[in-house]
Amino acid sequence: MAEALLLVDIQNDFCPGGALAVPGGDAVVPAANRLAERFGCVLLTQDWHPPGHSSFASQHAGMAPFESAAMPYGEQTLWPDHCVQGTVGAAFHPDLDRRQAELVIRKGFRPHIDSYSAFFENDRTTPTGLAGYLRERGIGALTLAGLAYDFCVLYSALDARRLGFTVTVVENACRAIDMAGSRAAASDAMRAAGVRLTETAD
Repeated sequence: MAEALLLVDIQNDFCPGGALAVPGGDAVVPAANRLAERFGCVLLTQDWHPPGHSSFASQHAGMAPFESAAMPYGEQTLWPDHCVQGTVGAAFHPDLDRRQAELVIRKGFRPHIDSYSAFFENDRTTPTGLAGYLRERGIGALTLAGLAYDFCVLYSALDARRLGFTVTVVENACRAIDMAGSRAAASDAMRAAGVRLTETAD
């Protein structure tokens, strides 16, 4: 079975100093680079929001970042403005080795719907096309690393399992936002779905 490495949202805005910094987010870069050396197929995701995206708290009067709002597709966590198309914050971390990357999946570019998963928008039905790409390439197994463990890595891993892929998440090549215990809940959810959790040394 062919395997691919999926590096999730290793972007400036999710690293220290960024608009939506994940604690220790830049620490995943060396681990991601080491992982990329081991795989023949490396894929990247990139949060890519238009200005004024509906998931930004700034677009909801009286709402603050990390509060929740009702959207047509369900409850949505509201975020600080981040990863706006064409900005430095949306760019990949400068130390991330992207030479082997074969594909970049941009997500969250539709103004009225957010996207955590590499496979589907947050309505859980609109596909990104990644599953078809993997199947046409004969890839049945994915290893995931990146940001954030309890959001985009989590949803990507769960969707990959739901679509029938074998999935491994490298925990020490990820960092979490960890809102109200969301890191531990993410680990439990992934284990329950059959995701293998490991570390780079394994």
